[in-house]
Amino acid sequence: MTWEERLSDAGFRITAPRRAVIQVLQEADAPLVPRDILERGGGVHPELGLTTVYRTVALLAELELVRRVHQSDGCHAYVAATPGHRHHVICEACGRTVEFPGSDEVSALIANVERTTDYRIEEHLLQLFGLCPACRGED
Repeated sequence: MTWEERLSDAGFRITAPRRAVIQVLQEADAPLVPRDILERGGGVHPELGLTTVYRTVALLAELELVRRVHQSDGCHAYVAATPGHRHHVICEACGRTVEFPGSDEVSALIANVERTTDYRIEEHLLQLFGLCPACRGED
């Protein structure tokens, strides 16, 4: 099912600004902050505004079409998501992002944290940072 179909099925209109944001996110190979989405999306739809970008990425995140990632500078960025329980590894040099599947080992870690802290964990975010093969000169 396409992103537009997911939006439509959820009762949302498919507007030109939303299409621009979707196109930018689908073409990106690294997380984008809203201002980057605005700059790239302006080439697709010149009237795109920053408020629309923020609202659209929030909607896409709610529909699990994009995932929010935390960057080393503390800002949030967005990347296209694939279905299922996924995490990210992010290149510290070029920003390229690759998803990898969650595992039972993370579930075991969470269970241990709950047991030792008496917290009930509601959600988690696992991101790894390193250097991709291209930035290491191996590509």
